[in-house]
Amino acid sequence: MTKRTVFTASVLLLTVIAGAQTPSASISEVPGYTRDGNLVAPSNYREWIYLTSGIDMSYTGGTSPSGHSMFDNVFANPSAYRSFLQNGTWPDKTMLVLEVRAAENPISINQRGHTQSTEVTGTEIHVKDHGIWSFYDLSDGGSVAKLIPRPANCYSCHEAHAAVDTTFIQFYPTLLPLARQKRTLSAAYLKDVHTMQPAAKPPAK
Repeated sequence: MTKRTVFTASVLLLTVIAGAQTPSASISEVPGYTRDGNLVAPSNYREWIYLTSGIDMSYTGGTSPSGHSMFDNVFANPSAYRSFLQNGTWPDKTMLVLEVRAAENPISINQRGHTQSTEVTGTEIHVKDHGIWSFYDLSDGGSVAKLIPRPANCYSCHEAHAAVDTTFIQFYPTLLPLARQKRTLSAAYLKDVHTMQPAAKPPAK
């Protein structure tokens, strides 16, 4: 075997090892689009960073329109999450996936409270690209999430009440304290907090 052959084999081996150590999420973390402007849905979002779960959340009050309890789970692409930890804001190419599942009871030996259904009943993806936030709906469970056009309520609601950069950080328990520390909370959110605080009671006579 010549020195050239040995050198070439060594380079190939190092390339294979380096590729094996490279994070596998690098491609699917970046938003991709179809020709008609819809989003190619990330298939591995459950391998991303889990942020929070809510149950029966509603911004308008009343009961669940589905008639039964629902969970929602939120995941962030890892690169965006790491950037948020550093800066308290979301970078370009952020993707936040909200996954909806039905609340079930009783299941197996569980007799109280609720567990989440194995079936996903809806998915919504919030994407920041070129400095603009957009919403995409994946309710059909396919591979393409359809753009939700403005002026849908989700846009105005997030812009009016989101804690950081049109995202509801106020519901993400591990990120809200960080945003406070970084002082990146929005004026709209701080106004909401002030408005919702109970009025101080007059001193007792």
